Amino acid sequence: MKVTQRSDYTFKYNKKLGRHGWLRLTPAYSVKLVKEIIDNIRGSSFILDPFSGTATTGLVAAEHGLSAHCFDINPFLIWLGNAKCRHYSNDELSFLKAGIELSLAECKEFVKQDHWLPDIHNITRWWCEHTLKVLAALRQALVNQFGEPKKEDVSALAWIAFCRLIIETSAAAFNHVSLSFHDEVTKYEIEQIEFWYLKIVDAIAQSASEDIAGSATVYFADCREPVSINDVKYSHIVTSPPYPNRISYIRELRPYMYWTKFLDTASEAGELDWKAIGGTWGVATSRLQNWESNGVELSDSLKRVVSQILETEEKNALLMANYVWKYFHDMHLHLQNLRSNLKKGAVLSYIVGNSSFYGVQVHTEKLLEDSLKSLGFTNIGSKVIRKRNSKKELFEYCVYAIYEDRGKYEPRFFGAKQPKGEQLALL
Repeated sequence: MKVTQRSDYTFKYNKKLGRHGWLRLTPAYSVKLVKEIIDNIRGSSFILDPFSGTATTGLVAAEHGLSAHCFDINPFLIWLGNAKCRHYSNDELSFLKAGIELSLAECKEFVKQDHWLPDIHNITRWWCEHTLKVLAALRQALVNQFGEPKKEDVSALAWIAFCRLIIETSAAAFNHVSLSFHDEVTKYEIEQIEFWYLKIVDAIAQSASEDIAGSATVYFADCREPVSINDVKYSHIVTSPPYPNRISYIRELRPYMYWTKFLDTASEAGELDWKAIGGTWGVATSRLQNWESNGVELSDSLKRVVSQILETEEKNALLMANYVWKYFHDMHLHLQNLRSNLKKGAVLSYIVGNSSFYGVQVHTEKLLEDSLKSLGFTNIGSKVIRKRNSKKELFEYCVYAIYEDRGKYEPRFFGAKQPKGEQLALL
């Protein structure tokens, strides 16, 4: 079977799907992919996504009438995820719209004044000074009506719309794996900003008015450590951890997090990324140079890969070798401590991508299989989902396993058309 790029299995599929399209984040994985994985999960099941990101798994589960918990260490993503998964009453949405109208009226007066701007390096690369003045005025008007962001109530929708607005009016381009910049910034008048913002708010409010049958909550948690939420034991893990490719969430999140004051300085961004698996932004890169394992014994296969990267003698060979070693070290800790959260017979589905460093292939799916085997999981395997880009050696996989053998498990939902109800087979 020929493996294709399958854009419907990427973030591109999510852009016009209600709550899933509220805010763009390129590494987010496909709603369609999650739907196919959970299609046969019973209503009594409890799902965990230990790498929540934009809460795609949690929201899809809730939309299907299921219960889900999600973990993340990034406060902005926790706030965003809970806003996406929340139930909103008609009274709350009426309050939102009234507050937006008052904010836009105040904005006309505030634009004549100077207001706070985030400390983003080279900010005029993102927005021209005129547009920044309008955005700053609108932000202050929203603060007056709804307070600063971080509240987990209907006011979050006003701020999510503002986050969407700042990207739509910026020179940033999000049309590929990571962001880049157009050559010129565009000047927007206040009337254009108001029109655009109202359009975004209306779209968000419309999808927020549609009720969700199930429930999902995002919690602050480091997935490398034992975590217990109300003593819940999970029957399914459906997730997509960061890939070992040095692409950090924090790079794309920074504009949102600065404008909403979840971040104040670049050093804070680096500290947050150092805590994330696979993070290499700012201080995380320098710390990798001297990183050493805390004694977790990993597979011979991983040791060979790390040695091969070192043997290339490239300028950053040590950095990249440590990066790969730490990534799988952290993932092993995650899988090790995850076991205490699982029901017997729990099914794991991990969407991951492989990598290449200086010509050395890093087979993420096989290395994670090694960790799962050493930790006592059963029915372990992986299946290719799609080709990731023009490089023929880069693919996306589903790595699967069971916590205690309960029969043969084989995910048959990727790439081939299956009769409805057979996307996930637990036989």
